[in-house]
Parts: sequence; structure tokens; C-alpha cells
Amino acid sequence: MGEHEFPVLKPVARFERPIIVMPAYNAAKTLRRTIEDIPHGSFAEIILVDDCSKDDTVDIARSLGITVITHDKNQGYGANQKTCYDAALARGADAVVMLHPDYQYDSRAVPFFLGFLALGICDVLLGNRVRTRHEAISSGMPVYKYISNRFLTTFENMGMGQNLGDFHSGFRCYRREVLERIPYHNNSNDFVFDTQFLAQAAYYGFRIGDAPVPCRYFEKPQA
Repeated sequence: MGEHEFPVLKPVARFERPIIVMPAYNAAKTLRRTIEDIPHGSFAEIILVDDCSKDDTVDIARSLGITVITHDKNQGYGANQKTCYDAALARGADAVVMLHPDYQYDSRAVPFFLGFLALGICDVLLGNRVRTRHEAISSGMPVYKYISNRFLTTFENMGMGQNLGDFHSGFRCYRREVLERIPYHNNSNDFVFDTQFLAQAAYYGFRIGDAPVPCRYFEKPQA
């Protein structure tokens, strides 16, 4: 085994405590629909971390009965994820699903994504929004975003030795051991956090995969 390789994780019959984490900022308009689509019984807990939203995200989250953590000041997307993962690990998660609460990703896929991890097929699984060009554009993905996604994903695959279809997905699943091993607190507090995390996962020899997930696009809320 090489110096930086990580042992292949064994399959499990099922995860006992899968936790969904949602890094949130101004998600009031879409949060309820995102949560309502998640199949009952596919998670033990939902944790939402609010990064000083200017809308009713926190009030809506609390009305839905999920766990809510709030930042005292806006810290950035990467910092939000750090709080998400710290909380999930502290609350005993054996698998973690990171899902943006913007209703872009089809959250009905949560139990199927967890299944890939439980079977031992992957240690990290990403939702792929760009199964085909036609499907991505038809879902509402702006052309400029599609082009930049294709360029960056190709470059990142070459650099990390991976074969992923979408490096910038906001729907990601991790086995607990991945979060315990990766020093994600060293990463940026900004959006580059996601790419840094995947580079670390590749560096430590975790098996990274993706699966198609239907998406929808909406006008972004004003900051």
C-alpha cells in the first residue's frame, strides 16, 4: 500500500445514522420543497447551517422540525460546510449527505446515493447534473455555466486522475471515514472548498464516483 493510500472501506448492510446537512444562505423560497421531497426513513436527522441569511430561512427551518445552527456573521460557503460536517460527526453520523437547499437537485435520490456508499462501491458520491448537454441545458443551466463546468471538470479530472462528470455538484455523499480523514478545516472558507475537498479525497485514495441527478434552475435570490 502506497504512502498516501487509504484502505478500501468495507460494505455495510445499511447506514444506521445517515445525516443530511444543508449549508444555507437565503433559502427561504426553496427549503420546504427540498426537504419535503426527501424520502421518509432515508435519514436520521437533517442539519441546516445558516450563514446569516437575510430572509426567513431560519424560521422556516425551525418550523419544519430540523436541527438548525446559525452563524453569528456571514463566513462563506466553505466555512458553512465545515460547520455542517463538524455537527454531523459530533451527532454520530456514519454517512453524510451534503445537499444544497435551493431545490436544484432532485432530493428523492438521497436513499439511492447512500446505497452506493453502503455497498462499498464508492466512498464519495457526487450528483452529476450534466449527463448530456441537451439535458443540462433543458434543465435551465445557463450556457455559460455549462461551458465553464465542462472546461473545469475536464481540467480537474486530468489533474486528479478521476473520471467525474461534474466536479461542482451541490449534492454530495460521504462515508464518515472520509470526513474523519480529510483535514477539511485547512480548506478555504469560500467556494473553492469543494474542489479542495475532492483533491484531498483523491490524494488519500478514497473512491470517488458520481451518478446522474435531475436538476432544475431558478432565479437566484438577491443577497
